[in-house]
Amino acid sequence: MPEKHPNLVFVFPDEYRPQALGFLGQDPVRTPNLDRFAAQSLVLTHAVSNRPLCSPYRAMLLTGKYPHANGVLTNCNSKTRPYDNFLRESDRCLSDVLHEAGYSQGYVGKFHLDCPIEAHYPYTEGPRRNGVAWDAYTPPGPRRHGFDFWHSYGCCDWHLNPHYWVGEAKVDERIEPGKWSVEHETDVAVEYIHNPAGRHRDPDRPFSLFVSYNPPHMPFDEVPARYVDLYDGRTPEELLNRPNVRLEGYGASARKDVKGYFAAVTGVDDQFGRILRALDEEGLADDTIVVFASDHGEMMGGHARMGKVAWYDESLLTPFILRWPGRVPARRDDLLLSVPDIMPTLLEMTGLADAIPPEVQGTSRAGIFLGGEGDRPASALYLNAGPDDPAGGARGVRTHRHTFVIERLPEGGERTWLFDNEEDPFQLANVAADRPDLVERLTKETNGWLVKTGDPWLEA
Repeated sequence: MPEKHPNLVFVFPDEYRPQALGFLGQDPVRTPNLDRFAAQSLVLTHAVSNRPLCSPYRAMLLTGKYPHANGVLTNCNSKTRPYDNFLRESDRCLSDVLHEAGYSQGYVGKFHLDCPIEAHYPYTEGPRRNGVAWDAYTPPGPRRHGFDFWHSYGCCDWHLNPHYWVGEAKVDERIEPGKWSVEHETDVAVEYIHNPAGRHRDPDRPFSLFVSYNPPHMPFDEVPARYVDLYDGRTPEELLNRPNVRLEGYGASARKDVKGYFAAVTGVDDQFGRILRALDEEGLADDTIVVFASDHGEMMGGHARMGKVAWYDESLLTPFILRWPGRVPARRDDLLLSVPDIMPTLLEMTGLADAIPPEVQGTSRAGIFLGGEGDRPASALYLNAGPDDPAGGARGVRTHRHTFVIERLPEGGERTWLFDNEEDPFQLANVAADRPDLVERLTKETNGWLVKTGDPWLEA
């Protein structure tokens, strides 16, 4: 482990699917900065978003616990507030441990772990057309879990006209920079890294910086023209090149949305490159663990779907690229990384293994990251459950070869899904009826996860 604590920069755009990494040769996207970064980094090809949704990912990332243990089963908004579906002050998060170890800490961008308060509606995004409010103000204090530099908001999809609460600002003191959110947040992140005159952090202490971009999350038409123009002349059929794309039903909107989605991907890549350059300019690259990840993917017409939540790879798998020069060998690895594993892994890599909270459910994979040995899980959990029915929804596992899911249907009964991802990489054929032996084995594998995570599914 390191003689001194390294810095940590964790960049995670929302809804960025791993197929949209240019160096993987799948989606026809332009990501030159990520391509170069990946060549210097550990690239995990099987990082799994166990509950592919924004707030649950963030809660798992920070607490190292699965949704039934941390209480964030679905997105935080006014509809889920009665279920206390938000990050608890009492949880000891990754950022709390780093704070206690002396880190300066910055959080920039989308937080989405608090529920809106009606008294704040005049100063936030307020309720949307369906009456549900999403945006929330997180006041200074324990709800920020050790982040001392704050330039953030709750959940608002105004990409071209974003707003933020900065530092000690009160709820009625938000700022509106009038710039694409990814570019503005990168401005702030770069300034934090350069840290002129020690304005933003103690230059003698290690720092962590979490940058949470909202794009390439929808709406897909709120992207600067300079990125959209890069895809001029490309038809939807050329861009949507996956054999499982069906431009019908919910998937029909992918025809008009794919160009904006890929443009936002390229914009995120462009801005991420600025963060890497700032680290180089300050001579910090060798002392900094840099992670590029995402909370979940985006179906973009796959299986006639849009968005996330689904167990298909476009939704379930995420980018996870980690660089630490001289410490982490550059390579690709098929480790099945679950989101709660990230917190203890990063704590061990920063020299804080002894400070991992005992209630953490994830497992440190630091030994594997550093090029050594370690336990490799045979599967990663998939779940879809809401706080109104925590034992309902769907459960399953992603192994290296198979995707297995049991879905409880609203009208009663269950449906089983099984895909052989080696023989059928686009998950077109449900072979559950043909492989009862495998269904039985993977049901037992799933049940082991449910016992470990305290899931009420088995009790129901």
